[in-house]
Amino acid sequence: MADVRTALPRPITTGAHPSLGIDGRVVAMALVAFVTLSVYLRQIVHWRQAALFLVGGVLGLVLYHAAFGFTSSWRVLISDRRGAGVRGQMLMLAVACVLFFPVLGSGTPLFTDTIRGNVNPLGSSVVVGAFLFGLGMQLGGGCASGTLFTVGGGNSRMLVTLGGFIAGSAVGAAHAPWWQSLPELEAVSLVESFGSWPALAISLAAFGAISAGTVIVERRRHGRRLPGPTPVRHGLARVLSGPWPLVAGAVGLALANFATLALAGRPWGITSGFALWGSKTAALIGFDPASWTYWSSPARQASLVGSVFEHTTSVMNFGILLGALIASGLAGRFKPAWAVSRRSLVAAIGGGLLLGYGARLAYGCNIGAYFSGVASGSLHGWLWLVAAFAGSVVGTHLRPRFDLVVERTQTASS
Repeated sequence: MADVRTALPRPITTGAHPSLGIDGRVVAMALVAFVTLSVYLRQIVHWRQAALFLVGGVLGLVLYHAAFGFTSSWRVLISDRRGAGVRGQMLMLAVACVLFFPVLGSGTPLFTDTIRGNVNPLGSSVVVGAFLFGLGMQLGGGCASGTLFTVGGGNSRMLVTLGGFIAGSAVGAAHAPWWQSLPELEAVSLVESFGSWPALAISLAAFGAISAGTVIVERRRHGRRLPGPTPVRHGLARVLSGPWPLVAGAVGLALANFATLALAGRPWGITSGFALWGSKTAALIGFDPASWTYWSSPARQASLVGSVFEHTTSVMNFGILLGALIASGLAGRFKPAWAVSRRSLVAAIGGGLLLGYGARLAYGCNIGAYFSGVASGSLHGWLWLVAAFAGSVVGTHLRPRFDLVVERTQTASS
């Protein structure tokens, strides 16, 4: 167990944060790469692509500095009945819905020709895919956003999870049409069904009920809620180097997702980029992903044969990686090290495969299906949440079998 603790990031939401100062070399290299790619995207692709790359960088910075994870938030609630992380998610969703619903209800684009939410059907593929994703979250050590920002922050084990994630996404792309051909209910949008303001009232009530539920289970187990962590940095130093409070992370992610909606005409997503990377890699080693039904639509065909820099989700993913790298340099914490047991390595590979495969079946991950789905008023996002949480319950109980700790507070491993 001891070797695994050294492989995982130290908790950054406790008072024991190491004060190492800014790593200027890491920050400088990351900024050079960021500026270079921004200029390239502006000149060769489109100014909106460069702007979305910038939004991705902001997302990576916010995710890292706020240690805003979905995986560890659920795990801590399951294992120790602490709900601060889940309440942070509810705040994030509430802010996002306040921003999204009026715009989606009006149907008026902001910087694009069209605008749409992530609204998808409800079926067995969602239940199975989200359950597998939830299981993979706990074994792999992160969700989609968590995997990206921890890899960008220098976590070597999560690089293995990312590799499995990409491979699983390619396999899932090959199999997803069969799963999604199974009987399913039509997509349901609260915004379209009830109107923007009634839908917002329903959603806010649901977020409040979930938050209240976490307080109840927390008090039943512990008698009181834990006080917030004592910050070890203050003022500008804390802004630059973190750690940030969960509230800042929740609001920052909601604002960045709305910026994505405004610039891309649809909400934030992550895993379609992994499916593209995995399928392009499969083509290089002799497979024919162009023959898969998943890639049969004109838009997806264009993505498969085109440059990844023309693929918005991929570009935003690159931004998240570099944004997290900048954040880790500002915090003085970019120190990759390899100290992973064999069982933990197996869990990282298997968890990554489950993450990628499950995301393709379920029309998305914790970002595209859950965050952006709920923010779009889609019932699919709520079904995803229930099924993925069930998978996380199983995964949390399996973690000790793979030399993985079950921490009592949220950590940067997501």
